[in-house]
Amino acid sequence: MQLRIPGPTPCPPEALQAMSRQMINHRGKEFGQLLQSVTARLRQTFQTKEDVLLLSCAGTGGLEAAIVNTLSPGDDILACSCGVFGDRFADIAEQYGAKVNRLNFEWGTPAKPETIRQALRANTNIKAVLVTHNETSTGVTNDLASISSVVNEFDKLLLVDAVSSLGCIDLPTDDWHCDVVVTASQKGWMVPPGLAMISVNEKAWEACSHARMPRFYLDFAKAKDYLQKGQNPWTPAISICYALDATLDLMLNEGLQNVFARHKRVGQMTRNGIKSLGLSLLPDESCASNTVTAVNASDKLDVPKLVQILREEYDVVIAGGQRKLSGKIFRIGHMGLVNEDDIKVTLQAIEKVLPKVRY
Repeated sequence: MQLRIPGPTPCPPEALQAMSRQMINHRGKEFGQLLQSVTARLRQTFQTKEDVLLLSCAGTGGLEAAIVNTLSPGDDILACSCGVFGDRFADIAEQYGAKVNRLNFEWGTPAKPETIRQALRANTNIKAVLVTHNETSTGVTNDLASISSVVNEFDKLLLVDAVSSLGCIDLPTDDWHCDVVVTASQKGWMVPPGLAMISVNEKAWEACSHARMPRFYLDFAKAKDYLQKGQNPWTPAISICYALDATLDLMLNEGLQNVFARHKRVGQMTRNGIKSLGLSLLPDESCASNTVTAVNASDKLDVPKLVQILREEYDVVIAGGQRKLSGKIFRIGHMGLVNEDDIKVTLQAIEKVLPKVRY
């Protein structure tokens, strides 16, 4: 099967085999060695010398952790959104009592650094900026380097949703002064859902010391304290840690820059193939994602039927649009375990199905 959705992504044989291992004592020496080894290699892939924490939860849990560990009820924050997941990040902050200033950009377009600069200049009370690096609902990758430069001008906290970018798209956490960066296991890391991986720098730890939002399971301080003992505060997702241990080896053996280059090649191949079929992309190519491609559906193209036939007759699984883009686009995921042959099979199947869906 070609699982070409924006996550969960296919798992390599090494990850599946690793998960078949027997359980171990999560308070014992063996798990401690595993956790320390995984954490050290995550620092390499995050491109950071700062702390990296593992939480047993989905990516959304990681985003919630970023909010509750650094902010207090009533704090002014700037939430930059250009799609479903940018909205979700803002919604979490609002749920915990933050005063959310929403900076919304048209879906299919990126967040504009200059607009962010104007918003920060207009409201000096803003404490933190929320940004989604790669918006999977629209196939847009934001210019995080430029955005982080703007946020740094105003010395604000930068909280980054990198769930669908980190490990696939270059994100030098330290060089770009990202204070908290969140990713999740089921995307470019090629393992099942269940782990959120989060980098926290000194500036974020300072914010944590003053943050008053309620937290227990998602407490960064507890996670850091237990990590020093080679443990997790709570029962960890041991099997997924086994798998991540295996896939980190695969990624680092391939080389980070080679991983990024492969995703760039595959992304470009997908976009070129879609255009060759007479279809158009939702975002401009200048901001098009290398992990998911969002394709416009003409008025005559029946997206649900396209998705159904691809799955039932060709064993190719793609995704439709979300919320206001439902029925208007379809999405092809290409992150993690993916190469040019996978995209070739997917595009050939789409070409065969298009005439069957009134295109």
